[in-house]
Amino acid sequence: MPDRSGYIPGVPCWVDTNEPDPATGVDFYRGLFGWEFEDVMPSGSAGRYCIARLRGRDVAAVGSIPEDAPPVAMWNSYIWVESADATAAKVRDAGGSVVMDPFDVMDAGRMAVFADPEGAAFRVCQAKGHRGAQIVNEHGSLTFNGLNTREVPSAQTFYGSVFGWTTLAVDSAEMWTLPGYGDDLERDNPDLRKLVAELGGPPGFEDVVASINPIPDDQPDTPAHWSVTFAVDDADATAARATELGGNVVVPPFDAPWSRLTIIDDPQGATFIASKFVADNKDLAS
Repeated sequence: MPDRSGYIPGVPCWVDTNEPDPATGVDFYRGLFGWEFEDVMPSGSAGRYCIARLRGRDVAAVGSIPEDAPPVAMWNSYIWVESADATAAKVRDAGGSVVMDPFDVMDAGRMAVFADPEGAAFRVCQAKGHRGAQIVNEHGSLTFNGLNTREVPSAQTFYGSVFGWTTLAVDSAEMWTLPGYGDDLERDNPDLRKLVAELGGPPGFEDVVASINPIPDDQPDTPAHWSVTFAVDDADATAARATELGGNVVVPPFDAPWSRLTIIDDPQGATFIASKFVADNKDLAS
């Protein structure tokens, strides 16, 4: 996947984690993914916001928990928009809530924090200087975002109204799609649709922007939330290394359609998925 310099509206574009102790988070992810960090907050700031980079390109960030927010470590998903203020109005009209009104972030852009009607929080980015994740789908970089929900029909209505998303059935799963996203991707990868077809993907898969993950009935305490998946070269080695660095393997590596993945908590409890693409596992979807 070529390096990225931006996204079209409606595409997940950035992830960061808020940690009680950002320094501990920085050490963990540096050891796990080989990220290099730069704290971009002005001198004397109470909090930290450390941009993570691979090959000198932005991939994610580790920051402090905002003042007055619960002291809970978590990964956050951002979606690219033309206007954070206009999106706030759409969220309200669609039955969601504005957790944090749109605000400017230095020269990086304008952002806001919202929650869908079920309570799953997400963020939006109206970009200026910051252009989102500049590397994706490589080891140690963002590869997918997923909505974990019990109310799929309600979510379809809400996210369709806010971002224009539709859905695509892929075997037994359902994916969020943004019509026209594949056209945007083909500007840098003219053979994208051909590659998708060769791998057995259904027509329209090139427009996929995220996944829909129904929360199982045997997880009554799991709230609706957005999850973050990082690409890795070896899910088993990543799980072992995470343990060495003080993390916790919540779900050991297992084979899944198109992938081998594991679910990990970092030392402060922020949960993420590490996934290796495995084309031979496509038959597991049937």
